[in-house]
Amino acid sequence: MITAQGLTIAAAVCLASACTNQGMVADSPLPRGAAVATNALPADVSTAMARLNASSRHGEWVMVRTGPADSVKAWVVYPERSTRAPVVIVVHEIYGLSPWIRSVADQLAADGFIAIAPDFVTAKYLPEGTDSASTQAIVAAVRTLDPAQVQRQIAAVAQYGMSLPAAILKYGIVGFCWGGAVSFAHAADAPALGASVVYYGTSPRTELLGNVRAPVLGLYGANDARVNATIPAADSAMRAMGKTFVQHIYPGAGHGFLRQQPGMEGANMAATRAAWPATIAWFRNYLGA
Repeated sequence: MITAQGLTIAAAVCLASACTNQGMVADSPLPRGAAVATNALPADVSTAMARLNASSRHGEWVMVRTGPADSVKAWVVYPERSTRAPVVIVVHEIYGLSPWIRSVADQLAADGFIAIAPDFVTAKYLPEGTDSASTQAIVAAVRTLDPAQVQRQIAAVAQYGMSLPAAILKYGIVGFCWGGAVSFAHAADAPALGASVVYYGTSPRTELLGNVRAPVLGLYGANDARVNATIPAADSAMRAMGKTFVQHIYPGAGHGFLRQQPGMEGANMAATRAAWPATIAWFRNYLGA
């Protein structure tokens, strides 16, 4: 869906992603002759810790108060720039605030944003935090989270981020898998949101989409029927209401393609090389950088 408001950025994102006009489906990773350096993309899950260890950017753990008796731990990464920056909230997968999510935040900082990745299972008291807790325990904990509380926590983290001396008063959100669904839901929950990017997350119920004000970019793998089945209804509803919802479905790519870049016989990497520049273009257009 491209409204008049979204024509310029949609054209730029479409160019980066080589999309067609039929359903915004990508037919190649990039325009012919173009390339994206590997170090300009997020690490995949196997190289995330090495990328973090090699980063020159300042990252730190903070505790953000999100209610009268509630706080979340968050990983904050600052860009290396002389001017203040917009904030991007990074919503983790069902696997929690892993080193991979932290490396995605680091890459967003490399691209000019203050990136903040909250740990939504902070109050579950998993051993040593989610970096070392078992995957099964993290998944079980994430599945017990109250969606309304998660949204309140995101709003509080966003306010914290925009109050930082190095920040401007604009924020966006990006999420992956479980976090992708959360980032789309946040667009329906937060009138002040500047932009949302959804990586292979399910769409909200159509009756909630009337509250969306921020432009939404959806990035999906073609081999992900469970998630992709929720796209048409959202697209129709957003289109009918004149809201901006641009979507790309990458041929041959699977669910979690940004995390598992070597998978699907090259299709996941092709999707990554198209999706990440589209993400950065989206945030730069709607948030500035």
